[in-house]
Amino acid sequence: MDVRQRSTNKPTAPMKIRVVVDDEKEPRASDALPLPLYLTNAVFFTIFFSVVYFLLTRWREKIRNSTPLRIVDLSEIVALVALVASFIYLLGFFGIDFVQSIFRPSAVDVWAAEYDKNHADDVILKEEARKDPCGVDCAPPPPQVVETLVSEEDEEIIKSVVAGKTPSYSLETTLGDCKRAASIRREAVQRMTGKSLVGLALEGFDYQAILGQCCEMPVGYVQIPVGIAGPLLLDGREYSVPMATTEGCLVASTNRGCKAIHLSGGANSVLLKDGMTRAPVVRFATAQRAAKLKFFLESPQNFETLSMVFNRSSRFARLQTIKCAIAGKNLYIRFCCSTGDAMGMNMISKGVQNVLDFLQKDFQDMDVIGISGNFCSDKKPAAVNWIEGRGKSVVCEAIISGDVVRKVLKTNVEALAELNMLKNLAGSAVAGALGGFNAQASNIVSAIYIATGQDPAQNVESSHCITMMEAVNDGKDLHVSVTMPSIEVGTVGGGTQLASQAACLNLLGVKGANREEAGSNARLLATIVAGSVLAGELSLMSALAAGHLVRSHMKYNRSTKDLVSKVSS
Repeated sequence: MDVRQRSTNKPTAPMKIRVVVDDEKEPRASDALPLPLYLTNAVFFTIFFSVVYFLLTRWREKIRNSTPLRIVDLSEIVALVALVASFIYLLGFFGIDFVQSIFRPSAVDVWAAEYDKNHADDVILKEEARKDPCGVDCAPPPPQVVETLVSEEDEEIIKSVVAGKTPSYSLETTLGDCKRAASIRREAVQRMTGKSLVGLALEGFDYQAILGQCCEMPVGYVQIPVGIAGPLLLDGREYSVPMATTEGCLVASTNRGCKAIHLSGGANSVLLKDGMTRAPVVRFATAQRAAKLKFFLESPQNFETLSMVFNRSSRFARLQTIKCAIAGKNLYIRFCCSTGDAMGMNMISKGVQNVLDFLQKDFQDMDVIGISGNFCSDKKPAAVNWIEGRGKSVVCEAIISGDVVRKVLKTNVEALAELNMLKNLAGSAVAGALGGFNAQASNIVSAIYIATGQDPAQNVESSHCITMMEAVNDGKDLHVSVTMPSIEVGTVGGGTQLASQAACLNLLGVKGANREEAGSNARLLATIVAGSVLAGELSLMSALAAGHLVRSHMKYNRSTKDLVSKVSS
């Protein structure tokens, strides 16, 4: 990568930043200069203004003495030549563009000529190898020259950020333009690190939408392809499920599972529980005092009062339960509440703070160590979530006919049931799994979470899943189910409001808050996640039972790149 920068001597003119993408360093005209570029520029500046001053002085004397201007001596001739030479140098943006246009072609022409000359045979092989099974040419475009314009005002800000005089995080507030702030920060990062960010998209994103809630100090955005699996027939309705992923076969595999479920009459789901949790940790001088608060919080007589205090935090937050655990003189208080269509972490945290402030009046010796004491437990695998649940607890099931198992899934009922027992149940137990009694639940959960604007880190507990398969109807058909106790999703707040993620939620019919029944959109999204996991489990387990897993990944995920790398080497 080669990043070069030039400026004009005009205050209003923008500065050009030229990014040349190539495998080797591009030869430059400035390489032939006897002095470094900045010294050469200083010399020509000095010559230009010196000869201008000299000529103006001589011409003023001639006018005073009535001497014709056309009469010149040797010194004036030398000055005129120096003036023309320095003017040409400065006119060409300090000479580089002008010199390069004379002595060599553009970087793109040089790259193309060299590439055609040295890699003609490789190009032919890659043209054949880089096409996927659908015949679509997926090869990246050739290296190209990308030019961006930086105004003189932005250039000063960039220099200030690089020098540490202007904090990078304050650009949005200072400039009042989120897109401009991201662009300036991006250029400052490139200069400070010496690394190019070419390839990281900057244009085409609403940076105002993420200010103060989704991402701080942005320099661009990452593009993740979104595929559609389905239709998923769940509870009598069809859903086209958006999945954002870079893993080959995942969408295709889930789609095959959806087909098997659809041909067998669809899947059914049951929402078992809906409650988000937050567990602060407080400390007392003695374990007896901690136990006294525990008894107070868990007493049914006090629940109504605590509930009123908690529910003041939001129109939708409704306290459901309080469970406590003691470790010495430390008390962990696990609050559980409904949160409407929001995932609810901020909502429940405000309610918990209200209760802690209320308790402080009667338990003045209570020391609040943290609003979260990990008894929640958020973004970590934990037995409490596996047993008690967190967010939405869902079970989803389907009966897949034997004919569909054979014709669509290419295996048989007995093989699937046996594999599930040995892999998902016994194998996970041998591994000491915590909530991981499944084949690939996290794959589907992560893909849907990213597509619909959920918190990807909550994939950890949301992927807790136990997959069950057994033969039914005298062994002819397959009963398959997934039980997921802690699916944490929302349809309002966070990343759900961004344009792309909102479009995916809209595709599922769960965008925003449900005005008629608060929380129903988030609950429906949770059942769709579980139904999609059911489809993914069914398809992957069938591929394993039939021995098709490696072959499918070689066909759709890795074989083309492996071939290209071998040909290139």
